[in-house]
Amino acid sequence: MRFSLDPVAFKLKFPIEQVERWAGLYRVSEDDEALTAGAKIREGDYCRANLEKIALWKSPRRIGLIAQNSDSEIEEALRLAVTASEALSSFGILIGLSGVGVPMASAILTAIDQERYTIIDYRALDALSVRNFVVNLNFYLIHYFPECLHLASKAGTDLRTLDRALWAWSREQERHLNTGPSVN
Repeated sequence: MRFSLDPVAFKLKFPIEQVERWAGLYRVSEDDEALTAGAKIREGDYCRANLEKIALWKSPRRIGLIAQNSDSEIEEALRLAVTASEALSSFGILIGLSGVGVPMASAILTAIDQERYTIIDYRALDALSVRNFVVNLNFYLIHYFPECLHLASKAGTDLRTLDRALWAWSREQERHLNTGPSVN
């Protein structure tokens, strides 16, 4: 993405009252393995297999890069990320791993603790009318995460439900673009 100095102007592309409706279109079963792996990490199982399950869920293309990390690097990064008291530290530690940028780190941390984190990716940003911003840690912590907390609160839901709604809305728009108008 291009860098922009403009202030962030988040605008949800669907009515806030429809968050639950859009989240209902998300296949929750797609989360099962990743969230189970996240729970195992939270409980102290910092193994490669758990990280890989989350990486496959978020972006299968990153698995080759994740494989470049040693088992001890993965174990230490996951342990430190889980025990860090500050989000900045948790992200910083994970971003140090090969194949982990802010979007992947947000998925890893969300799988571990859905009450404290949410995923940032192009689908969520699309649903929030955000274009041309560099997705970096400052953007996530200063702009994106607080906006997601605000929207989840306004919708009377949790961060994971909001994330599912943003993802499902964007996916549906993509499907409409790819199928085009029907011809009778």
